[in-house]
Amino acid sequence: QEWQNPFATWDPQDFCNISEIVLPMDTYWSPPIFILERVNGQNPELNYMVLMHNGSFNSTRPFQVTLTCSLIILKFPFDTQMCNLSIGSFLYPAVTDFVMKTRRTPAEVMKDSQSFLLTDGEWKFTNLSIIEYTEMMDDKGFSVVTYVISMERRPTLYILNLILPTCALYLLDMAVLFGPSSLEEKINFQIAIILGSSMLAVILNNSLPTSSNKPPIIGTH
Repeated sequence: QEWQNPFATWDPQDFCNISEIVLPMDTYWSPPIFILERVNGQNPELNYMVLMHNGSFNSTRPFQVTLTCSLIILKFPFDTQMCNLSIGSFLYPAVTDFVMKTRRTPAEVMKDSQSFLLTDGEWKFTNLSIIEYTEMMDDKGFSVVTYVISMERRPTLYILNLILPTCALYLLDMAVLFGPSSLEEKINFQIAIILGSSMLAVILNNSLPTSSNKPPIIGTH
């Protein structure tokens, strides 16, 4: 965060050429911001800010939060999700008191985000866009900045553990059904295939994300 305070300025030559100082966050006014989608998390312990001699404040505070995100899992495990991270303040109207602006472009933010995020997990960070708008509430407009984060699921593990074994069972079922085996052998094979399909169904049920509106296609077939 960066903001200006014209009442917190001084001439460095009058103070031993000191051009900046580090102060606690409660020393001066600081922008009160909120994360709209936040449901849980830890508040940062780094409650300090840097004050420049020209009245410019700079504060870097790391947040670790849990956000709500509406998932569309119809194409699981080949799905791509988009989640919003909205930052705003509902204490000061945007028209007269408080306006939020992004300092960097979406390409710069995405480059920095890719350097901090782990790239070998289940999700692949694909894109990031920034939307600046005014949220109307009680006939007042409040400044909000939304980061739209796009993530793509890596399906390799699900293909190896779920899709390939399921396809193998169906192919084996077809081969046994139309093969030259006797009726007794076919019944024994069918029972074994049913047991294997049941075990895969249990594994699939534990692996699939829950959804009440549109369940994954892989779970309905």
